[in-house]
Amino acid sequence: MMDMIDTKFSRAVALAVACAFGLSSAAAIADDYSNLRESAMSSQQASASEASSSASSTAVSAAAETVAAIDPASGMPEIKYELGKQPLKEHPGGASNEATAKNFPISKGLAGVSMFLKPGALRELHWHANAAEWAYVIKGHCRVTVIDPQGHHEIKDFGPGDVWYFPRGHGHSIQGLGNEECHFMLVFDSGYFSEFATFSVSDWLAQTPPSVLSKNFGMPESSFKTFPKKEVYISQGPVPPPLPQDPEPGSDNPPPLTHRFRLGAKAPVVTPGGTFNLVDQRQFPISTTMSGAILKMKPYAMRQLHWHPNADEWQYYIKGRAKMTVFGSQGRSITREFGPGDVGYVPMGCGHYLETVGNEECEVLAVFNSGTYEEISLTEWLTKTPERLLETNFGVAPKIINELQKGPPIFSNPEKSK
Repeated sequence: MMDMIDTKFSRAVALAVACAFGLSSAAAIADDYSNLRESAMSSQQASASEASSSASSTAVSAAAETVAAIDPASGMPEIKYELGKQPLKEHPGGASNEATAKNFPISKGLAGVSMFLKPGALRELHWHANAAEWAYVIKGHCRVTVIDPQGHHEIKDFGPGDVWYFPRGHGHSIQGLGNEECHFMLVFDSGYFSEFATFSVSDWLAQTPPSVLSKNFGMPESSFKTFPKKEVYISQGPVPPPLPQDPEPGSDNPPPLTHRFRLGAKAPVVTPGGTFNLVDQRQFPISTTMSGAILKMKPYAMRQLHWHPNADEWQYYIKGRAKMTVFGSQGRSITREFGPGDVGYVPMGCGHYLETVGNEECEVLAVFNSGTYEEISLTEWLTKTPERLLETNFGVAPKIINELQKGPPIFSNPEKSK
């Protein structure tokens, strides 16, 4: 593997991907495949999951757990997946594991990957034909390169609290920086996406005859003898130098919309029970299909009863513990307790709430498969509904209705919960 990747070379490969390979057709095929898989999927898909992941460069010692599609006690889909307890797929310089509809059947609308990169480790040049990518950096630093179909390219450094978004088909790479491991969550707007079955440039070149590469790049066939013979996926290299403050004249061609948003630097909504920090396409215009938020809940606080009319919700629990209850109509609900490394899922339109467990603050990443965040709070709905109507609906006294209409927004006040 070459230690340094030439900028012109990487751009040429990315342009070849967009123009020669036909990304839109690939996306359509992938979407059709997803629909077929959904109609045929059974509650146990461990063998299919292992078959897809075996195409990657290194096999794990044990297959990831597949949770049951339906919880028999509640009749509800299982809403919890213990991603942090699943085996990591190890590579030189990094590791990753994933939660998709194959091993977490409820998550049809969103999938997620937990990825770790050592300093200098490179998640190679690649693209996703059937999903956009929304990412949140939890720890450490990394550098991202990205190219769009118009030839605009961007190179940005990311740290804790930063978000990136790559529209479907945009070529990109990720490399660890600094002197500590970088941990980030990748979330995709298709539950049938697999990070282990994506389009990698090393894999493509390995499958292409040297004579074709010679014609494509205008180089002798012998130049390609030392290139990788299979997918690299993650490779270990040196930590790249700092980005120049002033790029060379004529070397920059940035996109009209940046792929980076610094969510951690944005002022959150602050309440007595915690903070809520949201980004959607109104603040991050390129992120047209996904939005996300960081929730920090104080001990004894509760995320109030609400639902999302336009999106599924994919959660990753960063620290602390919480219980989540999801209401499924027809007298059905399911409650699960979550801790660090766990993934939760709420289908679009299902009412739900979270309660912290223990004396530690709970931090949760929530990602939605819509570029515009929408929420309907039960408290707000009752507040804006005539009292007499509520008296008829619930059959209770006016005094109780009056108290119902005074509930706090977003989080409950933990001082009133003790």
